[in-house]
Amino acid sequence: MKSPCIKVCEFEQGICLGCGRSREEIKAWKRVDHLGQEAILAEADMRLLVLEAQGKRLYR
Repeated sequence: MKSPCIKVCEFEQGICLGCGRSREEIKAWKRVDHLGQEAILAEADMRLLVLEAQGKRLYR
């Protein structure tokens, strides 16, 4: 699966404001199987919704 990175890489409290993944999830991305990547993406999507609601996500 392709990485969801959008080359923003600005972090707030350990979460990327661009893709919504944690630093640990970014580091592990290539080692995680497809189901693990899907789980990471689901969590990241939820984080991005929260960041957007808080007005902290400036990139789409």
